[in-house]
Amino acid sequence: MSEKKMSSSRKHHLKSVMLQIAKDLLEAEAIEAVEEKKRYMDESCPALDLPGSLVELQEMCKTIHHQLDKVDEERYDLAGKVGKCDKEIDDLRIKVVEIQGIKKPALKKVRMSADAMLQALLGSKHKVTMDLRSNLKQVKKEVKEDDKDTVGDWRKNIDDKAGMDGRKKMFEAA
Repeated sequence: MSEKKMSSSRKHHLKSVMLQIAKDLLEAEAIEAVEEKKRYMDESCPALDLPGSLVELQEMCKTIHHQLDKVDEERYDLAGKVGKCDKEIDDLRIKVVEIQGIKKPALKKVRMSADAMLQALLGSKHKVTMDLRSNLKQVKKEVKEDDKDTVGDWRKNIDDKAGMDGRKKMFEAA
């Protein structure tokens, strides 16, 4: 068998015929897709049954929009009035409180130790313990001892403190 080569004009002719057939098939497929879409929409979404004509519906929509605008304006005005009234009520409440005055409860006498008072003043984090009564007793005892020394001759006291032995006694006494 001998294979003959096809002429270039024959190749081009066959190629154009194939392209024409493919183009026709694509167009048919597109038309079929549009028809299938239309058929699906008819099945899924039935047509709207609107009373009256399109002009009547447009007119009804316009009237509804006008009514909505009026209602919105009234609502805005009423919201402003309510805000003013609320502010006025708050001011009147403040005036009532000012006129009546705040009633303070009567203070009660409470016995607290010095430690409890310091803890209340400084807070619970700081722990300060002081025995103020014992400090007072120590001060009173020191004052009594100093009175005995001042009663004697002051020259004698100076002489005692001037010597070495006097200094030792002073430090030992303290």
